[in-house]
Amino acid sequence: MLKTGNYILLIILFISAFLFADTQQEIEVGVDEKLGEYIPLELEFVNSHGDTVSLEKVIHEQPTLLALVYYECPGICSPLLTELAWVVDRVDLTPEEDFQVVTISFDHSEDYKVAANWKKNYLHGIKREFPESAWNFLTGDSLTINKLTESVGFRFKKQGDEFLHAGTLITIAPDGKISRYLFGDTYNQFDVKMALLDAESGKTSPTIAKVLQFCFSYDPEGRGYTLNLTRIIGSVMLIFVAGFFGILTLRKNKKN
Repeated sequence: MLKTGNYILLIILFISAFLFADTQQEIEVGVDEKLGEYIPLELEFVNSHGDTVSLEKVIHEQPTLLALVYYECPGICSPLLTELAWVVDRVDLTPEEDFQVVTISFDHSEDYKVAANWKKNYLHGIKREFPESAWNFLTGDSLTINKLTESVGFRFKKQGDEFLHAGTLITIAPDGKISRYLFGDTYNQFDVKMALLDAESGKTSPTIAKVLQFCFSYDPEGRGYTLNLTRIIGSVMLIFVAGFFGILTLRKNKKN
């Protein structure tokens, strides 16, 4: 017969395997942070003027706010870009001198004409002086897009005519180093400023995003994040069982 301790260990292993399997399934759509790693700056994309440019020519000197979206997205992308335009209009930094913005479509079927229309729309909504060159809208082929998205851990999936994906901003240092992830589609200008300053100095900042990613799951249908009660309850159970096992072990040691 199995002893009590063995039963408890089996329960712990079962719960751990369940939580791990849940995490593995969800990584198909979401973000796997690659803090401290580098994006391939040699990759070439097409800008809103139809010119082919390398990321090395686009991302240089200033830290960059990188937004991975697709322009004709009926869901989270439009609110994300609207919020991005709002926050860069108010952040206490000078565009082009202190930072720049790069938006890249992960839909290879979108061309530079589509990018040009969206660039015009969002720049028009910014009230302060914002140079056109401070916000690049890029498109690319599927191979190039996949290399970039893999390098930053951005996972998306096509479903019908749409894409399932998460919403995030990524701060990139001038040398291509991944500095921080800002999740969701609402941003605080102070958080964005601090993220850009960290990127400028080459720092990486794993904020509470890791905890949030664990507690919240991306809902493709609702195109937002929902509280993952199963994972949270499972974690609490795992902690409780581990604690109970620890108490039994201590009592046994005392008796011995």
